[in-house]
Amino acid sequence: MATTRQFSSFSDLLATTNKPLLVDFYADWCGPCRMMAPILEQVKQVLKADVEVVKIDSERYPQLSSQYRVQALPTLILFHRGREVQRWEGVQPPEVLIDAIRRL
Repeated sequence: MATTRQFSSFSDLLATTNKPLLVDFYADWCGPCRMMAPILEQVKQVLKADVEVVKIDSERYPQLSSQYRVQALPTLILFHRGREVQRWEGVQPPEVLIDAIRRL
């Protein structure tokens, strides 16, 4: 399961995370977003301590969605050392995500 963590700001989370951070921008009403849940769980199981997976509800945090130009759901953004390194829109197979994270 994706990590449930409280943070004072998203920029603080980016600044304090030493490993790659995979962020899933989603909405509860989004069918494809629900399809991503088991895929993200699989990514987390395969990579274990090598990645942190965070889900951000785009309806509860519209300012973050806007800041990161999220135009479709789900949008997955991979951050490394506080910078966006890759982005995907729509449902992605676990292999695509795992390969991208491993390349970091």
